[in-house]
Amino acid sequence: MAVQQNKKSPSKRGMHRSHDFLTLPTTAVEPTTGEIHRRHHISPSGFYKGKRVVQPSAVRDTSSE
Repeated sequence: MAVQQNKKSPSKRGMHRSHDFLTLPTTAVEPTTGEIHRRHHISPSGFYKGKRVVQPSAVRDTSSE
């Protein structure tokens, strides 16, 4: 079993844990609608990089009837 040779100081322990905090996901603003969405994901209205990629579910439901 591995056993440390020297005690890790509080400073080094803090440096070791410096990247363990949680961050919020990065967001982007859709240029056509102004909606905020996660980067590299489709906006809620179905746009990606200014182009409509997916029809919204409300529009799809009415056209299929």
